[in-house]
Amino acid sequence: MMKSTVFTLWLLSCVAQVAHAADEWEIAKRRVPPPAGASEQLRKSIARTSAPAVSGQAKAPQTNAQWHSAQMQEQEIEIARIARWADTLGVQIEEKEVAGIPVFLMIPLSLDESKKNQLFIHLHGGAYVFGGGRAGIGEGLLIANRLTMPVVSIDYRMPPENPFPAAINDVVDVYKNLLESYAPEKLAIGGSSAGGGLALASVHKFALVGLPFPGAIYAGTPWADLSKTGDTLFTLEGVDQGLVTYEGVLESAAKLYVADNDFRSALVSPVYGSFSGFPPTILISGTRDMFLSDTVRTHRKLRGADVVSDLHVYEGMAHAQYLYDIDSPESLDVFAELQKFMSEHLQ
Repeated sequence: MMKSTVFTLWLLSCVAQVAHAADEWEIAKRRVPPPAGASEQLRKSIARTSAPAVSGQAKAPQTNAQWHSAQMQEQEIEIARIARWADTLGVQIEEKEVAGIPVFLMIPLSLDESKKNQLFIHLHGGAYVFGGGRAGIGEGLLIANRLTMPVVSIDYRMPPENPFPAAINDVVDVYKNLLESYAPEKLAIGGSSAGGGLALASVHKFALVGLPFPGAIYAGTPWADLSKTGDTLFTLEGVDQGLVTYEGVLESAAKLYVADNDFRSALVSPVYGSFSGFPPTILISGTRDMFLSDTVRTHRKLRGADVVSDLHVYEGMAHAQYLYDIDSPESLDVFAELQKFMSEHLQ
């Protein structure tokens, strides 16, 4: 009996020491098959993609000239992709200025007459560094087409020359101007990734400067915390075929945007702000999305503030994959849910 007790105490001591020492898990290399529960189209898209090389994502631009070169390369790719959509989606595009800020007004040929006095304010993604000009309107085209409503996409200023708070100031200026023509309850604001984060941060700013809130928010896989905090930034590294890893480009873009400001400011990382009184918000993510944690944390903050918050998480979907595999059942469902949500909450 004495030997058994001594052995038990020794074993518990060993377990306690291991638990204390190993506060991080090291997970062995493993195989990740295409998700059986996702649509056939999404599975095939994932199967066609090689496993992301985490180490290959580590290189990021170091100088302004290198950032400008990277921005130009990204623009060429996105503009070519958007050009392939233009005729198919049937959306008229007009370049304008609102409050001196360049915007793209998008009117679908299938415009629903009941929505002609509504407006969706679109904020493009791209880690606050990419997606400038016409390269940033792809999601806006999809929203205009699939929600059959007018969209204005803001070409907000970006680093390296214009870090925080330039982007959020541009959104506020455009929003103020639009309030002269639209009732706030007829306006929606949103976007994906950095666009979703900027939408949430902008509403925090509206509260600070005393502007009325829009009728609804769309936060597609929002970059709601620019620091490396969310659990899925670790657990889904190398699984998310879009973002792949926080190190490298994403981390460098965050530092470039935030500059000397606090990463935990609500206007930088909106998940840290107060969501009291926020308008109804729809959030989108996927089980392979590294920003799943940001999305879930934002949803819980909204629910904690008694805000209507509708969270949709799609099986097997990586970061903002609904903007790339646009004919997949998952992408079609994302915008069907967005249409239902806006129809319910925009008056």
